Amino acid sequence: METNLYNNYLFKAIENYPYELEKAIEALNYALSYNPKSVKALCLMARIQNEQLGDYELAKEYYEKALMSRLDIPDVYPDYIRLLINNEDYEEAQKLIDFARQVKGIDKAGIELAQASLFEANLEFDKAGKSLNDAKLLGMNNDFINYVDEVISRVNKKLKIQNKINQEAENKKTETVDKPETSWFRNRLNNLL
Repeated sequence: METNLYNNYLFKAIENYPYELEKAIEALNYALSYNPKSVKALCLMARIQNEQLGDYELAKEYYEKALMSRLDIPDVYPDYIRLLINNEDYEEAQKLIDFARQVKGIDKAGIELAQASLFEANLEFDKAGKSLNDAKLLGMNNDFINYVDEVISRVNKKLKIQNKINQEAENKKTETVDKPETSWFRNRLNNLL
């Protein structure tokens, strides 16, 4: 009986999120009262805390509870990794990505997309491009592949900007070295020595 009530409340929470937040949270609280270790319910509560209430720390706690409950549930990883990246916990995100790759049934394309997001956040656009190409190879539907193509386009634009900035910095460095006053001074100094 309790399992049926738990399932009913969980389904109500899922159905109402994100449009009827009050109903979703009420149903979620009931679901968690029947099964406090429910990975689905804990993950949904984490999403609400992060996406709707902006409480990063509490969202992180809910994801951690979900992982403590069961490490083999693939649904936990993508949202938790995104939370870590968005809040600049890059080392922790990389560890979670590395672990998630070992989880049976994980969406490997989604994990590669998360890896690319982490590289992009660290301004490592070449590595992000490689991960995005791996994600495309692992993708199993056209919508996902089309989305990855859009991300690749965005990353390539950022790479061009980064290359332009690097080139300008290099040109500026070269200009200061080759200034006539500097060359004249260097020549005079060499003549004196």
